Amino acid sequence: MRGLPLPVSDSLTRDEEGHVTSVFISVDMEGVAGIAHRKQVIRGLGDYEVGRELMTGEANAAVAGAFEGGATRVVVNDAHGDMFNLLPEKLDPRAELVLGSPKVPFSMMQGFGPEFDLALFIGYHAAAGTEAAVLDHTYYGRALYQVRVNAQSWTEAALNAALAGTFGVPVGLVTGDDKACAQAEKQVPGVRTVVVKHAMGRGVARTLHPAAAREAIRAAAAEVVRMAGEFRPFRPDPPFVLEADVLTTGIADLCSLVPGVDRVGPRTLRYESDDFRDAFRCLLCWTYLGESEAPRYPGT
Repeated sequence: MRGLPLPVSDSLTRDEEGHVTSVFISVDMEGVAGIAHRKQVIRGLGDYEVGRELMTGEANAAVAGAFEGGATRVVVNDAHGDMFNLLPEKLDPRAELVLGSPKVPFSMMQGFGPEFDLALFIGYHAAAGTEAAVLDHTYYGRALYQVRVNAQSWTEAALNAALAGTFGVPVGLVTGDDKACAQAEKQVPGVRTVVVKHAMGRGVARTLHPAAAREAIRAAAAEVVRMAGEFRPFRPDPPFVLEADVLTTGIADLCSLVPGVDRVGPRTLRYESDDFRDAFRCLLCWTYLGESEAPRYPGT
């Protein structure tokens, strides 16, 4: 586990024994141990059903660790693809599950709010355009080529952590491949990470055995929950200039319809706000509008 804790956040609410009470876990699939190829993560393809099992296994490891660390409530959000991939019957029965789509207004963070004390991100991946990273993309790879905030490329982990920060809640843990973890440590100060595989290409990885990865995740989740007071929310300073390069001019046509969005290039969109939640909602609008256009362009 990597990363250094930061000073105590005053946002935490604790039970009479001083334990964190509520933990939110956002679970993606591309960063799960044993997964390297797109056929493992897309419904109806290849080993997708095996991918669901692996994803559920890591979710359960994080849940077990959170309870071991002192949580009394854990909510798990299925944050991959169509967002109903986790197997409810096989999920730890102590956890609550958020699944289904479309998830508005918070997508990968659906169900999140100020009642949580800590967030954990499991199975996350690197940003779009990252070299030698497993299945790199940012929110919707068939529409968004790159997403930038204040001229810096941001990962899903950074975007979601900044959203959590608007509620005063820190992110304690990110797990995934080595590239995803390195980016999380750089963009979200103080976060801990667990590397479950080393990426060797977009569809190639040297991975831990799933059982070994789950044990590492369980131990890390328990530790960060115990140490939750040593993390602080990720709160970048406004204003927030959100930009996205999209894959086609047709996608840009649709996304530029969003009020307040400027089209600053044939395939580049821009939105500015002092409220990160507004910028986040704009990103989701681009995602859904882009999704409606992207299927017309297979292979792009």
